[in-house]
Amino acid sequence: MKVKPRTIIVALIFCVLLAGCANDGKAADMNMQEAADYADEIMDATVGGIDPEVQWVHGPTTTGSCAVTRRRAVMTVVSAARRGNFLGLVERMWRSRDYRIKSVNSDTDSPAIYAQTRDGFGVTLIVGGEGQVFFEVDSPCVKESEVADPVAEPNGPTDTHGEIIPRPNVHSDFWSAGAS
Repeated sequence: MKVKPRTIIVALIFCVLLAGCANDGKAADMNMQEAADYADEIMDATVGGIDPEVQWVHGPTTTGSCAVTRRRAVMTVVSAARRGNFLGLVERMWRSRDYRIKSVNSDTDSPAIYAQTRDGFGVTLIVGGEGQVFFEVDSPCVKESEVADPVAEPNGPTDTHGEIIPRPNVHSDFWSAGAS
């Protein structure tokens, strides 16, 4: 039987696309609390890998029918002059952990990086109003369960646990350089 080159190309593309969506099965065995704990580990590694260190607080945790989202807000002022350094550092860190960068928004005022772990967790960095940096980790669909608050102690000046998060108010000699 002779196979046409087009059939081979279509099959190869399908395999590549399928491999890009596959994960190692870890998330399929998780419940929402385990997914939240794993999201916290991703956050800890991300925020802990930023040098010089930034201060942060927890944002709200949200749950859907089968997914959970954890958030953190950076309380350190990241000036417009240092924003590119900050985003570049995080993007390189995520690539080194084999996260797939799905999209980069290069908007001057509200840049963002959207990535995905091999386990299918979405990892996002968004720069919001007044240059405040937010991190978010979204789980794939997992088994429904209760979800407790995060246990990591924030190092920021306020532990809001999802209450109203103030604008960034911590000065860093490096990250805040050039900020008024």
